[in-house]
Amino acid sequence: MDNFANLLDGFANVLTPMNLLFALIGVTIGTAVGVLPGIGPAMTVALLLPVTYGMEPAQAFIMFAGIFYGGMYGGSTTSILLNTPGESSSVVTAIEGNKMAKAGRAAQALATAAIGSFVAGTIATVLLVVVTPPVVQFAISLGAPDYFALMLLAFVSVTAVLGASRVRGFASLLLGLVIGVIGIDQSGQQRLTFGLPQLADGIDVVVVAVGIFAVGEALWIAAHLRRKSGEVIPVGQPWLGKQDWKRSWKPWLRGTAFGFPFGAVPAGGAEIPTFLSYVTEKKLTKHPEEFGRGAIEGVAGPEAANNASAAGTLVPMLAIGLPTNATAAVMLAAFEGYGIQPGPLLFTRESSLVWTLIASLFVGNLLLLVLNLPLAPAWARLLRIPRPYLYAGILFFASMGAYAVNAQPFDLYLLLALGLLGFGMRRFGLPILPLIVGVILGPRAELQGRRALQLSGGELHGLIGGWVSWLIYATIAVVLLWPLIGRFVVRPLRERVVTA
Repeated sequence: MDNFANLLDGFANVLTPMNLLFALIGVTIGTAVGVLPGIGPAMTVALLLPVTYGMEPAQAFIMFAGIFYGGMYGGSTTSILLNTPGESSSVVTAIEGNKMAKAGRAAQALATAAIGSFVAGTIATVLLVVVTPPVVQFAISLGAPDYFALMLLAFVSVTAVLGASRVRGFASLLLGLVIGVIGIDQSGQQRLTFGLPQLADGIDVVVVAVGIFAVGEALWIAAHLRRKSGEVIPVGQPWLGKQDWKRSWKPWLRGTAFGFPFGAVPAGGAEIPTFLSYVTEKKLTKHPEEFGRGAIEGVAGPEAANNASAAGTLVPMLAIGLPTNATAAVMLAAFEGYGIQPGPLLFTRESSLVWTLIASLFVGNLLLLVLNLPLAPAWARLLRIPRPYLYAGILFFASMGAYAVNAQPFDLYLLLALGLLGFGMRRFGLPILPLIVGVILGPRAELQGRRALQLSGGELHGLIGGWVSWLIYATIAVVLLWPLIGRFVVRPLRERVVTA
């Protein structure tokens, strides 16, 4: 009951005219930027991260809640109307959504995506309220060795599990760890500063996020897409008929059930639950002939799974300080920009702020539905902006935002260097998430590892604490050795069964 009392206090903080205005601005800007082709939720949040600088923390996070959900919905609009997913989790939505749009049912596809996002986001946020406090109580009992093991698990999960190539994933992680150690370490020694005083405090995470996501993505897309705007399918007012409601509500609920658990675990992500939701709806549908030609279930289920997974990522981010996807990693950078450290003590030290953020997720989700159903045709017109103007504007605002962090021209040089690094990573197929996680969690893993070794007098066994760390290390071993296990154990057993 205390949790719901705290949630009511959070609503009391959000439901003021000024804070509601910030929530509305966040949803509007998040959707407007998220709708633009090739720009996913992570890039939306990274690009708009500097906008909140100078605000009070509560107002900033109320706006971020709107940007968070607005960016998610904007990506689905691009997938449906332009067949250009903003991120990998929106690929499944594009399969049936774009087919529906080409068949003249763009309005229905956008409506089921918007309402499904609202339903999944609301249920997932309720689960966030219920699940997060017990996770916090569990996290309080963990020691330095357990936290060190958790961060190693985060490193392994975002490289070996989510990426298509383990080698490229670990290469990206190594780049992030190198960027993360730049500056003065805990013993007062300078590392990789090259004698530049501007690097003594390290590279601000905001500059890294904006450079890698916004500048790198803008350079990549501008270099590869056509100079003219895409062919956008006309859209009317989003609405659902009686038959559409009947075919959509069950996929919404099933998609939510798939998405939230995957988002809440360190090796989760939205790609797997959206695919599982699509496969499930394809098997359960009473209209199998429509799949591949524009089945509404193929939009409703995956879109609900995507949004539920997004809300689920806030559980480990708030309770333990572990980001499980790129959007959560950028939001973690926003917390650090205000000197707030996510983790088990967050609910004690910043209780009012956390519950205000969670309450603003409910409010932002509702505003998203109210705003986007009538304004869908307006968002579609944004897709007609010529590409040179679009990406020139993105680079301009990214530069202004990065400069606003420290008001140092040196940050603009860093932004350009990081943008070129992001461009090169996309060119050679290196995933972005491991780099961002390495930058954010690398210094924390070093801190917890130092503490664990200090407590043990420098003995390596100090890195192994109680049963939690043993379980985590076992999980890491299975993940790393799984290709060998599959080749030499699972495959021979399968062949024997088939032969028998």
